Amino acid sequence: MTEPLQTAARLRERMAAGVLSFPLTSFTEDGEFDPGSFRAYLRGQLDANPAAVFAACGTGEFFSLTLDEYSEVVRITVEEAAGRVPVIAGVGYGWAIAAQYASRAAEAGADGLLLMPHYLVKAPMDGLVEQVRKVAEATPLPLIAYQRDYVSFDAAAVGLLAKIPNVIGLKDGHGDLDQLQRLRLTAPESFLFFNGVATAEMQARAYASIGIPAYSSAVHAFAPEISKAFFTALHAGEQSRVDDLLRGFYQPFVELRDRRAGYAVSLVKAAARLRGLPVGPVRAPLSEPTPEELTTLKALLAAGLDLV
Repeated sequence: MTEPLQTAARLRERMAAGVLSFPLTSFTEDGEFDPGSFRAYLRGQLDANPAAVFAACGTGEFFSLTLDEYSEVVRITVEEAAGRVPVIAGVGYGWAIAAQYASRAAEAGADGLLLMPHYLVKAPMDGLVEQVRKVAEATPLPLIAYQRDYVSFDAAAVGLLAKIPNVIGLKDGHGDLDQLQRLRLTAPESFLFFNGVATAEMQARAYASIGIPAYSSAVHAFAPEISKAFFTALHAGEQSRVDDLLRGFYQPFVELRDRRAGYAVSLVKAAARLRGLPVGPVRAPLSEPTPEELTTLKALLAAGLDLV
């Protein structure tokens, strides 16, 4: 079995047993990267035994990291994971810059890459496929494409992506289950799919109904207990328990998240700080929740922890 297929097989096996962790990146109050705090925070994430760790991705504020900061984030994640779980590093922007990040990720020991949407422009389908191809050709690492915002692949495009030797899967951030079913049926069985919408637990049952049970969990970044309780209930078919968690925590969290752009990260980081986790503030262009929203978030977090 080739290395990309080995990585895909390992991810598939682990995704059946846990959620995908997207850790936050720790900053000082002055906005500088804080490697010591990040290492301490990351240990807590790993102790919760996620299926895999996706370092320096959206929740980790990849878009605000310098290339050197990025290298250190990935290196620390690989060191702390110590082979226990796969480490997937985010890459993005145009393909030429993404290739530079991919090179740094390989040097740091990452097991694979998550290719986030390119910057600024809408592109035709053949251009979207070529963007993935150019990055894949520039790295030996297996690569997962991420469709969200203005990146959306059709079935023919996914068929082409699956033929690129080291492209092993697709993270979906759109939530269009009809289209996603078409993509899944087009791709080979070995091709990975997972639910990557914001607060993915809200749609986890729907994704599972079309054969995509794996999902990323932003809640894991601040409350692994809640994330794990939901995953366990979902996979055990405990529908009333799932409903209780959705009704008592996830749905009101999403309603708070939807108040302002960027809160899919800002609220997660604020919740982590409320739990005493050393993650610091968000960087611009994100902004912090208001004092009133923090009060609501604190009560909501307490309610979620009470449920589990």
